Amino acid sequence: MTDETKALATELEKATNKVNALGTELTGRMEKGEKGITDLKDQVDEALTLMNEAKTRLDEVEQKQARRGDDGQVEQKSLGQQMFESEQFKSFAENPRNGGRATLHIKDVTSATTAAPGSAGALTTPQRQAGIIAPPNQMLHIRDLIASGTTDSNSIEYIRETGFTNSAAAQSAEGALKAKSDIQFADETSAVRTIAHHIKASRQILDDAAQLESYIGGRLMYGLKLVEDRQLLNGDGLTGNLKGIVPQATAFADPTGMANYTIMDQLRLAMLQAVLAEYPASGHVLNPIDWTLMELSKDTEGRYIIGQPQGTANPTMWGLPVVATQAMGVGKFLTGAFNMGAQVFDRQQASIAIATENEDDFVKNMITILCEERLALAVYRPEAFITGTLAAKTTP
Repeated sequence: MTDETKALATELEKATNKVNALGTELTGRMEKGEKGITDLKDQVDEALTLMNEAKTRLDEVEQKQARRGDDGQVEQKSLGQQMFESEQFKSFAENPRNGGRATLHIKDVTSATTAAPGSAGALTTPQRQAGIIAPPNQMLHIRDLIASGTTDSNSIEYIRETGFTNSAAAQSAEGALKAKSDIQFADETSAVRTIAHHIKASRQILDDAAQLESYIGGRLMYGLKLVEDRQLLNGDGLTGNLKGIVPQATAFADPTGMANYTIMDQLRLAMLQAVLAEYPASGHVLNPIDWTLMELSKDTEGRYIIGQPQGTANPTMWGLPVVATQAMGVGKFLTGAFNMGAQVFDRQQASIAIATENEDDFVKNMITILCEERLALAVYRPEAFITGTLAAKTTP
């Protein structure tokens, strides 16, 4: 250890001891409920800053010494350095006109990193790619289909029509009794739910790796939206979950009673079922596997039924957009009037918050990165959504 390293190590030790002492004092005074400790908090912040600066300078010196070989290991010299430092070269340099020459005898050059002659491995440094290689993100679509709104409450209440008997008819004669219809309603409540998760990181790593904070925030937001997507579609409404559309949707039932139909025909029949409920469908939700099978369908002459391989048109089926998402199970489908039959209410839009949550984290320089949102889903008309299993129908 050099004199410079020793001096910096001593400085870091003093700064660390000061931070610990101030942190202990601050914790004790806070536990006693003392007020007016702003100056002490400022002293702690200043001491933390000095400690971090000392640590940074010490790290830089140690890295430079490691590159110079000051860590006690034998420095790996290039062949040129070995030549210039050889006795033969020094003799040749003093009197280059005497016809002599300098020769450096080495063994086979290898990638070894030992002190043996010919070891050149230390001269090779790995190429480092910038940034962080992230895994792929799943496409999110469900929320984009549904009407949006906001709320200042912890629940959404609405009146849903549950039954209607339409007995409207022409009056048989003047003064005759007119037809009587019936209509029923029910109160519905959709609770605001919270979706959230967090990660802890040290202040030092966030200071030293500037891109890490934004990367973590992005990954937290993606994870939140992925769960939101699945909740809006499949949530069971229990233990803090949203009640999704699929559990409330109407089961598929062919309104025409066709003897035979394909799975693509089945989606068209589901559209008809929604129309007969007075809610024209606005889209289909399928698993990517099922949508791929439909796109690869061919007629008896081998021609593609849906578009062409080189086509660039947006995914559609029977004139409606198709959302292919893994949030939908394989072999299942949802067709419905997403724009009219349901609505998402944001109580707190998805956001990222960064804070030191408690005294222990404060003293340890740990920071909490929190991502959360609060929202409610109201499914106004279950009959506006048709769900079921994709299955072609054939008669013997």
